Amino acid sequence: MKLLTEDIKKNLPEIGSTDGQGLEAVVQVKFFTPDSSWTWFATEFDGQDTFYGYVDGLAGEFGYFSLSELESVEGPMGLKIERDIVFEPVPLKEVVK
Repeated sequence: MKLLTEDIKKNLPEIGSTDGQGLEAVVQVKFFTPDSSWTWFATEFDGQDTFYGYVDGLAGEFGYFSLSELESVEGPMGLKIERDIVFEPVPLKEVVK
């Protein structure tokens, strides 16, 4: 599965462009591990490899993560990270726990 399509890439704001929006910033794409509980919600992208958003893993936190890392990681059962193909953009306040 291609994690980042050209259409999604076009909709992702540049890194830093949603500063000040807080939990109203819109999550444009959701990635997840099908064999664990980790989920990445991207709100911004640098156009190359780096996302900014919310990561729900061992604990929830905001920060940067890379497309290349998402593409290389496997979950505990060897499954690759996937993009939620039915995910619709929502404000961060709807995904932050």
